[in-house]
Amino acid sequence: MNRIQVVSGTVFVWAGLVWAQTSRPSPQATLDKYCSGCHNNDLESGGMSLTRLDVSRPAQNPELAEKVIRKLNLGLMPPPGAPRPDPATLKSVATALAAGIDQAATTHPHPGRPPLHRLNRTEYANAVRDLLNVPVDATALLPPDAMSHGFDNMADVLTTSPALMDAYVRAASNISRLAVGDPEVHSTVVKFSLPKELSQAKHVQGAPVGTRGGISVIHQFPADGEYVFQLSFYHSLDGPLFGKILGKGQQIEVSLDGARVSLFDIDPKMTKWDEIKTPPTRIPAGPHRVSAAFIEKFEGPVEDAVMAVEEPLVDLNEADVAGLTPLPHLNDLSIAGPAHVTGVGDTPSRRKIFTCRAAVSRDEAACAKKILAALLRQAFRRPVTDADLEDAMGLYQAGRNAGDFDAGIRLAIQGILASPLFVFRFERPPANTVPGTVYRLGDLELASRLSFFLWSSLPDEELIALAAQGKLNTPAMLEKQVRRMLADPRAETLSTNFARQWLHLQNLKDLQPDAYQFPNYSRNLSDSMLRETELFFQSIMREDRSVQELLTADYTYVDELLAQHYGIPSVSGSAFRRVQIPDQNRRGLLGHASILTLTSVSNRTSPVGRGKYVMEVLLGTPPPPPPPNVPALKENTASGDAQILSVRQQMEQHRENEPCATCHKLMDPIGFALENFDAVGAWRTLDGGRSIDASGKMFDGAILNGPVSLREAVLSHSDAFITSFTESLLAYGAGRVLDSSDMPAVRSIAAGAAVNGDKFSAFILGVVKSAPFQMSAVEASPAGGKASH
Repeated sequence: MNRIQVVSGTVFVWAGLVWAQTSRPSPQATLDKYCSGCHNNDLESGGMSLTRLDVSRPAQNPELAEKVIRKLNLGLMPPPGAPRPDPATLKSVATALAAGIDQAATTHPHPGRPPLHRLNRTEYANAVRDLLNVPVDATALLPPDAMSHGFDNMADVLTTSPALMDAYVRAASNISRLAVGDPEVHSTVVKFSLPKELSQAKHVQGAPVGTRGGISVIHQFPADGEYVFQLSFYHSLDGPLFGKILGKGQQIEVSLDGARVSLFDIDPKMTKWDEIKTPPTRIPAGPHRVSAAFIEKFEGPVEDAVMAVEEPLVDLNEADVAGLTPLPHLNDLSIAGPAHVTGVGDTPSRRKIFTCRAAVSRDEAACAKKILAALLRQAFRRPVTDADLEDAMGLYQAGRNAGDFDAGIRLAIQGILASPLFVFRFERPPANTVPGTVYRLGDLELASRLSFFLWSSLPDEELIALAAQGKLNTPAMLEKQVRRMLADPRAETLSTNFARQWLHLQNLKDLQPDAYQFPNYSRNLSDSMLRETELFFQSIMREDRSVQELLTADYTYVDELLAQHYGIPSVSGSAFRRVQIPDQNRRGLLGHASILTLTSVSNRTSPVGRGKYVMEVLLGTPPPPPPPNVPALKENTASGDAQILSVRQQMEQHRENEPCATCHKLMDPIGFALENFDAVGAWRTLDGGRSIDASGKMFDGAILNGPVSLREAVLSHSDAFITSFTESLLAYGAGRVLDSSDMPAVRSIAAGAAVNGDKFSAFILGVVKSAPFQMSAVEASPAGGKASH
């Protein structure tokens, strides 16, 4: 059954004709026969009673109807082993329910209404970057954002507090000084630390050629002045340097924009209390690449008596173990300064801000107005009012009275960055809008939704100008702008923000596989895994491919480290490149080590975790939560001649617990199909000394025997995969949690994309043109009260 057919009210008529022309029982009779025996008022299996669902009027109970639609489409109802009709009959019931709900939604849309939307850390940093042309690390300035339903841009959890607003005020002060410059800036120390899980045996991208390990960062120097770089290294707990066993000859250099600043010989006898500092170095203000990297002395493996591991610092108790050759590792790089400040330089941020200069003091106010009007327009995402400019000029004058012209502009910028009009995304209904009604967003609000959806940042001048003229809301102009924005480099946030959170990849950083069981794993490899999936998703977006190719594509992106992990030959260096994947087991997201590692535990695979992930993320139907007091999986503790069990054998023993069996029957076969991938995503044929058994049967009866069969089984439910993707994309775009009233829009977006070959742009355009994205609702006022805007 084609999902294009599940869009309009005509489907309801079409579904009735189908039943009239076949011998199938009616949708209501089908549910009564196969489902109501368990889902009734007496049993309420799964917390669901279908006696409250009238199939001819599903819109009267849409939340329950949507649960049934989801279960029927995936073949989860009736449960495996219970009598069930043929798949086409189940699909037809789901189609009839969806058609009835969608028909009602065409006359009574429910666009939802997000709460007041605060910029999250990523959006704040991007907005500052685009407004002032200055990079900032928002993680150092603002507390972490809470997540809701997998995303950190959901308005319901972007709450405020006095402490948080204080953080925004402090951030505004720091950023304004960094952007404008301050000749009276105090000397500070900025430290960049490297985790011990990071191997420093290979070249770091950005560092000079011929180096290995260390760190390479872009640092914003606040003023023209002298700076000192200080280095510290990893030592064991009692003092000796890691790498001491190599003796003399190890060197490390500090470079600025690729040019050497200092070269140091590393004393193998140094302790963790010793310091290495560069002489004061004069550096102009602005962004510069700073690298501290070791001079590479040799290439190739080290012949150690003890097997070398990618994480040589896994044990910090001892630095000079005989038979093990850990190279020196940088612990942190500190940048102290500036001292002897001579100016604030000609930085990219100053060129962005100071669009004019007053030759004489009487022209300063006019120049300040010009500068601030341009900044206010972009910061507040709308044309500037007299009140906006008056407030900003008041701050300018206060700063000017206490200092110079730059000080006045700096204080005004601080006020802009701390303003609620910058920090929050206000969406006000038209005047006199009746409480409880829906309305179409104005063009300026639509421009902000569009830019924060596709760029996680402010609308640019082209968007603001179109919106201010009322020309943005036509379908043709919206499509033109969407395609322009998708082609912009800022759209990369769809891979680094949306895809990362949709696929739960942000959790990779918290994982630490057992270093002795998986010696080739390191933070470097984890970072490469993450980047592979981001670049892969980005290629689907940039090339406007079918979203289904996320599961089937015969290519991926690897660097040398990841290529070795996958067994892909002829790839060297730290740069990523696109490669073909001849091995069908490795194709698509189900073959990505990022996801396979994410769904494992530290010392083994997790068929349950992998099965749950496929059901929840890819198919949009999470299994029920485990019942309370379920015993944990008994891990391998065998020693000597005792038999070591495979993960599958352990799971089969665990599943003998009756409370566990029902859900495990859904998840385990999916996870078993991926058992040839170990806990860090490398291919294997043995587990516990036994051949991998990847066989099983999916909940819909599909036979599984490995990754290829699992991919085919998921693709057989491509409508569920597309629905799950669309739901996540719409929630991310609207910035709010979806509910059952949003499902007609989800189905409409998916059906429209199907007409266009499921191309990525079709989903983006479908979201942008949908009612939840373009419309909002005025909260119904309580009896006797006023509506809340």
